[in-house]
Amino acid sequence: MPASMKNEGGTDEIRLKCAYNGDVFVKYIGPGISLERFQSDMREVCSFSETQQFTVKWVDEEGDPCTIEHQEELDEAIRLYEVNKDSEINIHVFPSVPTYPGLPCPGEDKSIYRRGARRWRKQYLVNGHIFQAKRFNRKAFCTYCMDRIWGLGRQGFKCTNCKLMVHKKCHKAIRLQCDRKNDVGGYDNQVLNGNTIPDEGLDLRLARTGTGSRGQRRHLVHDSGDAQEIDDPINDVRPDAQGGVRGQYSLNDFELIRVIGRGSYAKVLMVELKATQRIYAMKIIKKSLVNDDEDIDWIQTEKHVFETASNYPFLVGLHSCFQNESRLFFVIEFVRGGDLMFHMQRMRKLNEDHARFYAAEISLALHFLHERGIIYRDLKLDNVLLDHEGHIKLTDYGMCKEGIKRENDFASTFCGTPNYIAPEILRGVDYRFSVDWWALGVLLYEMLAGHSPFDIIGQSDNPDENCEDYLFQAILEKTIRIPRSISVKAQSVLKGFLNKNPAERLGCHSVTGFTDIRMHPFFKAINWELLEQKQLTPPYKPKLDTDFDFEHFDPQFTSEPVCFTPDDPKIIGKIDQSEFEGFEYVNPLLMSMEDCV
Repeated sequence: MPASMKNEGGTDEIRLKCAYNGDVFVKYIGPGISLERFQSDMREVCSFSETQQFTVKWVDEEGDPCTIEHQEELDEAIRLYEVNKDSEINIHVFPSVPTYPGLPCPGEDKSIYRRGARRWRKQYLVNGHIFQAKRFNRKAFCTYCMDRIWGLGRQGFKCTNCKLMVHKKCHKAIRLQCDRKNDVGGYDNQVLNGNTIPDEGLDLRLARTGTGSRGQRRHLVHDSGDAQEIDDPINDVRPDAQGGVRGQYSLNDFELIRVIGRGSYAKVLMVELKATQRIYAMKIIKKSLVNDDEDIDWIQTEKHVFETASNYPFLVGLHSCFQNESRLFFVIEFVRGGDLMFHMQRMRKLNEDHARFYAAEISLALHFLHERGIIYRDLKLDNVLLDHEGHIKLTDYGMCKEGIKRENDFASTFCGTPNYIAPEILRGVDYRFSVDWWALGVLLYEMLAGHSPFDIIGQSDNPDENCEDYLFQAILEKTIRIPRSISVKAQSVLKGFLNKNPAERLGCHSVTGFTDIRMHPFFKAINWELLEQKQLTPPYKPKLDTDFDFEHFDPQFTSEPVCFTPDDPKIIGKIDQSEFEGFEYVNPLLMSMEDCV
């Protein structure tokens, strides 16, 4: 049976995924489409003028790009789509043509054809609407079926032009044409003027056929028969689902002490809560850098994982979240001993007892996340912190994937730190928790050997061997050489974690996964029950003279001035503040601890 889907009229249609200029547009075409109609659709999708020359390439089953210039080539793409029962046809559009036949287009990078090698912003084109998947933080209703849009993750679609909101399952059925925003900031369709509450008497023909009458604001009718207008939930301040109280903290409640870290999109400060004089870390993210739905999802995921981790000894927990017009603030546990990268730069490598202790505590932290359906996906030396006693804590949950609870739940995103990326991610196949155990193998190798098993970039005089693609090829194909100085038991556990086949990797058996790690001879000396209760003495205790000791933090950060760049009103004016509704949170457990103080 061909993979073509049925539309509302019962005819076959083909899902076309078109990548252009950093965006992915999803469109549906008929199996008998002509080349002229196909090219016209591509011109419309990419907003090309009638005189603009462009090239269309589809990706075959081998992952190779094939140009579509003639009807026969288009027919062949559709034929193979049906023979292979594919879910979609992947095409790439370039605003140019090759200099000679067979050559790549100007600016064409072959790495874009590798699945997941880049993040694309996916958009769905239906009747002039440009839908994007979105996480709704307030009450929202589907314009097509009038049911509430709810659930985990990005539950529905929102048109980037007219702000129309629909369920994912309803977006193809919508017949209401997109009304672009007019000069005074409103829409011709009154139902689209930013109101997430459906209108009373809104004729379903409006959404389903594009015709019909529009009503006024909808009222809810309770069992008593009384009509009650729905309040705007934006201004409704009440305890959130996690027990915290929204709006509890602001930047004025904290004394900013020192910069202790900086990432690609966030800065971390050491701060003091004025009311209790307790020390915390504050992670600060500029809203202007959160510029698409995927970034917003990552921030929401990080917040959820911080909340989940707050009661576990080997994970950094969350104190509170708040925001202002320009920034998001995570107030988290301050872990005073610095990160493992900083310590490894000083010690070069660790003895086996030392490395075993850290690997065992990291294993417990990963297992805790896995039991709750969370893939960590960013294990590396930089994200392993040491507390004042010498126990580890994992931090930075921005790469986490939630919702992996059933056997058929998988992740597919290409992400991670290059040296730690598992082979299955590079192959572009779906994956689960196996990627975390691979990363633990890499990290354990680094602790024991003093360098990465794939530490090749910058080591060769050949520039072709000093690139990321060469590193990825080494991860996929290179035989890992383990130093002879490492014991037989340590070699065995490294080979188990660094098995390129995730089905055979240590910790990945569907039934005995974590038990296999606990029972491995390398961890025989570990009493896991006492370890989880933090009753085992760490092999190293950071020397800390005061609560304000910065010895274990990189001077390149701690020497920075503690200040914020001035806000640009023009940039703030472009931020959609509704995207961050419901971000505020206070951890009730930490609040009760402070009350006791």
